[in-house]
Amino acid sequence: MRKIVIALLFLCVTGVLYAQVATISDSLTGSPLEMVTLYSKSPLASGTTNALGQVDVSAFSGADRIIIRTVGYNAKEISFSNLERNGFKIALSTSEIDLDQVVISATRWSQPKRETPHKITTITAQEVAFNQPQTAADLLGQSGEVFIQKSQQGGGSPMIRGFATNRLLMAVDGVRMNTAIFRSGNLQNVISLNPFTIGQTEVFFGPGSVIYGSDAIGGVMHFYTLKPQFSTTESPLVRANAVGRYSSANQEVTTHADVNVGWKKWSLVTSFTHNKYGDLRMGSVGPEEYLRREYVQTIEGNDVVVRNSDPRVQIPSGFTQNHFLGKVAYRPSNKWQFTYALHYSETSDYDRYDRVLRYRNGKPRSGEWYYGPQVWMMNNFSIDYTNESVVFDRFSIRLAHQYFEESRHDRDFGDSLLTHRVEQLDAYSFNADFYKSVGNRSEIMYGVEGVLNDVNSRGTTENINTGTYAEDASRYPESLQNSYAAYATYRFKPTDKWTLEAGARYSAFGVDATFDKRFYPLPFESASQNNASTTGSIGVDYNPTKTWSVSANISTGFRAPNVDDIGKVFDSEPGAVVVPNPNLGAEYAYNAEIDVAKVFGDFFKIDVAAYYTLLDNALVRRDYTLNGADSILYDGELSQVQAIQNAAQATVYGFQAGLEIKLPEGFSFRSNFNWQQGEEELDNGDVSPSRHAAPWFGLSALTYKNRDIRLELNAQYSGMVAYEDLAESEKDKDFMYAIDENGNPYSPGWYTLNFRSMVKLNKTFTVTGALENILDHRYRPYSSGLVAPGRNVVLSLRATF
Repeated sequence: MRKIVIALLFLCVTGVLYAQVATISDSLTGSPLEMVTLYSKSPLASGTTNALGQVDVSAFSGADRIIIRTVGYNAKEISFSNLERNGFKIALSTSEIDLDQVVISATRWSQPKRETPHKITTITAQEVAFNQPQTAADLLGQSGEVFIQKSQQGGGSPMIRGFATNRLLMAVDGVRMNTAIFRSGNLQNVISLNPFTIGQTEVFFGPGSVIYGSDAIGGVMHFYTLKPQFSTTESPLVRANAVGRYSSANQEVTTHADVNVGWKKWSLVTSFTHNKYGDLRMGSVGPEEYLRREYVQTIEGNDVVVRNSDPRVQIPSGFTQNHFLGKVAYRPSNKWQFTYALHYSETSDYDRYDRVLRYRNGKPRSGEWYYGPQVWMMNNFSIDYTNESVVFDRFSIRLAHQYFEESRHDRDFGDSLLTHRVEQLDAYSFNADFYKSVGNRSEIMYGVEGVLNDVNSRGTTENINTGTYAEDASRYPESLQNSYAAYATYRFKPTDKWTLEAGARYSAFGVDATFDKRFYPLPFESASQNNASTTGSIGVDYNPTKTWSVSANISTGFRAPNVDDIGKVFDSEPGAVVVPNPNLGAEYAYNAEIDVAKVFGDFFKIDVAAYYTLLDNALVRRDYTLNGADSILYDGELSQVQAIQNAAQATVYGFQAGLEIKLPEGFSFRSNFNWQQGEEELDNGDVSPSRHAAPWFGLSALTYKNRDIRLELNAQYSGMVAYEDLAESEKDKDFMYAIDENGNPYSPGWYTLNFRSMVKLNKTFTVTGALENILDHRYRPYSSGLVAPGRNVVLSLRATF
């Protein structure tokens, strides 16, 4: 009898424990919903469902209000007692249109989007799986809210609100990716991220320096990668995906696999992706100037101009890339979680396509111009803790190390000397972020950050005929760059309709650089700089009803001069060379914006944001003198001396508009439109259009979706930039542009029609297909060296186990 009682007690206890696991599913299909977030303030608890739609809710016991949210579904609030009464099962209904999403990038902590005064766009993993972007740059461009410039196929440089390159910040899982050698020229680092392992992407528009520090002037692109998922039962949670993809425009062949194994306290996820891209084929209808009629080959040490048998194929533009991700997480209790992540990405060599298009004296300027392998590795260890105390309720600590390697290799046509310049950089960072709820109406988010960059740069010259090497000038001096910062943000909700938010950040930064005077006649051997900056923001969000949201904010941002600004020597354009300038200060941005969103009748939504940004003390390239000389001999050519200087002001203003319409029978329509105007001051006092203010652009899409099928017909488009509207720095780059009736370069407007489909065959297999650029237009996005793909067939098969 005693054994029976013990057994019954055991069954009751295990039943109660099992009942602490909630299962969340789709109300229509009954399918489990992954990545649903649960949150309560009293007690303070949070959780996220795994691939089975399950989440441990024992920490929510006694809660009067548990908020349940995920993208595409109506938010739900429930008490723990009602959850228990329902057998710990919750069904969410798909949302028609609402304003209620969860974002993280505004404060580093989850919060409703309608309660932040900043404009933030979210790109979900589901959208990425449907769109099948080849790179993370394409992932951003397919949103219709970020303009992408490409100098070569192995690249993609985002433009946001008239800013680009080192005036935009990239972050991965809470760690800044920007380094001391992020330059003002086009940046390709975003392709180091793998779209297959990105769980969610948030684009924060406007200055984000309070949370992210230097460089966050035009916006922040924050990528959140796959999270290890835990099991809620005694059995391990095992989930795996395998994907194969082919694209016809560049003969892309991609293979990807990921697997998650989770127990109650331990979990791990790992993935590997291999991409192989051939030379990219452009469209058949468009400017003749874009055709690639000939290219250079080196035969037995001699450069020869070869006629291209198919001028629509951009030779050379192909490359390969590998990605690896490994994460392991340990959760000893509901309060603690420790996570270690390893990211690794490496490309093959890839040609800088815009540089091999240049001519001099009727012949190609370059015999070779290519980037060496772009390598990125990140080790990221994080500690997350939840427990109510006097000074914090939650904290997150991240220790990260990143390794970057990039190189440039160029040789003039007919010359036997090939120059190699290699950069290696180690970036160490520490972040500690804290959250504290003060009563029912106030929240404080605060933290500290420390970053150290160690730059190593070397240069060599190779004689391709003899195979001998000689030491040459490096691109950068041997350098250390550091920054230290503290920030705080306060949020106050005087009523349920109003949210006020204010924040400030203090940053100290410095650079120490040592120059090699053997190669350049510099008037100094070293440069040291220490400076500081204070930035802030204040905003308000008003939600009179669930269908209205009005927000406004003013904010400041800054960019501290980095090693690339202070110490780089390079040829910016034919006949010009940029030299070091150690006397630089930070540039500052002052921004004001307003965002209005309204939902009409649960079927129509419109969102319009307008903004104005002033960039003061701007870091720009200007003519300069070196030891009293305005020109020096560089790579065998007499070149105008230039340097980065605090010498200008710039303004950018514009608006972003989006709409969504839910139509009958599973149809919907959405559209995003962006217009911006930028101007910057020239050294003679005149004003020029800003190089990084893209022409108007957008995307419109008609979608049909049911349980197992999604179909979409969309148009992507961009406006023209006439010769007189080109930035002064672009007017001499006729090799990149079409030619107007006056013989001047200009960027024609363009549009593409694209069809996408996704069919879920069964629980295991999903087929995704697309016909892109259906009309086979030949177009080159503004400021790009690479012509965009012509008609492109994409086929992808995913298997989920």
